[in-house]
Amino acid sequence: MTDRQALHDAVSRGWRQMGTLLVHLARDLPPDPQGTLVNAPPTRGSTVLFPTVADMNENGDRRYDHELIYGAMGTPIQHQLEAAIAAIEGARHTQIVSSGLAACSTALLGFLGKNGHCLLPDSVYGPTRRFANTLLRRFGVETSYYPPTIDGDGLRALMRPNTQIVFAESPGSHTFEVQDVAMIADIAHEGGARLVLDNTWGIGIFHPFAHGVDISIQALTKYPSGHSDSIIGAISVADDQDWQALRDTAIQLGQLAGPDDCWLTLRGLRTMGARLERQSRNALDVALWLADRPEIACVLHPALPSCPGHYLWKRDFTGASALFGVILRDEYSQSSMISMIDSLTLFGIGASWGGYESLVLPTTGGIVRSSKHNKTPHSGPAFRLHIGLENPEDLIADLSNGLDVLNQ
Repeated sequence: MTDRQALHDAVSRGWRQMGTLLVHLARDLPPDPQGTLVNAPPTRGSTVLFPTVADMNENGDRRYDHELIYGAMGTPIQHQLEAAIAAIEGARHTQIVSSGLAACSTALLGFLGKNGHCLLPDSVYGPTRRFANTLLRRFGVETSYYPPTIDGDGLRALMRPNTQIVFAESPGSHTFEVQDVAMIADIAHEGGARLVLDNTWGIGIFHPFAHGVDISIQALTKYPSGHSDSIIGAISVADDQDWQALRDTAIQLGQLAGPDDCWLTLRGLRTMGARLERQSRNALDVALWLADRPEIACVLHPALPSCPGHYLWKRDFTGASALFGVILRDEYSQSSMISMIDSLTLFGIGASWGGYESLVLPTTGGIVRSSKHNKTPHSGPAFRLHIGLENPEDLIADLSNGLDVLNQ
């Protein structure tokens, strides 16, 4: 097997292995002599009627059991999606919420208290940083930022007696630092804190609870939905006490997702393995081509041996996402990069990722850093690519034309 073939297998193996699970999970439909639909229908409703007051009261006490109580506390299609995500994540329970940011904010609000302290990686998703610097600050929670590639001694030195949450995002969604999650979990637990992980890039190919994570969050908007037509998130836990705290917080915040978004996401999950097996290989082809171009200073794809953190990706992940970063050489300007991006015809220009279509997003100028020790190794303008289901040769041809514009 050539090195290229081995890399193709490494980025897609986990997705291929998930195929059977994704087709069959959370499909425990009761047999019906009249026949059963393959996909459960979306269930819409607010009021739930009960035969007696006693039945209503009994069900009302079962808020931790994914039972139908009131529409705002979850419907059968939401509970079905929660069972599916829990199975993928290796969790005991999952709470579906309205967005990926809602997953971040609900998890933080559920496990942080007044005068508490939270540690966030400097590479964290921008809206999570904004939430910490605004709403959490107003609630009396202090946030510190740590370099995502920090070692154990460095992280231990940042822990405080009131540190309640250590947050990780691996890899970072703009600069793609892969974090040593198991090490971070050990140090968080030593200090009496919980580890929260944004596992959106790694859903299905990184198993959070096997690495010591306490709370795993997902923007299901991305790969599980897979078609850029829903906004939805998830929070998963492995401990029953954590589940009760999380569930109570979600109910108190009125957090849920609409039945149509749940249905679309559950349908998207069925093909996620097949889509990502193809998209991860496409992304690797594009990344390898870019890595050989003279205009490129660095390709930030964790599966590439040249990428910082590759050894952690190889140790901990069973595959790769189709999202990665690109840094141009220093002699290119921000304006010339924008001209290159504007010239592309197959890459949509937009935020988010995870759909079937390829996207490009300039990241220079949009990255905030708090730690003086967290500097990128290259200073050239940067952009992020999400690779879809198009023919990679067509995407490469489009990028080649774009680089010609860059060089004009």
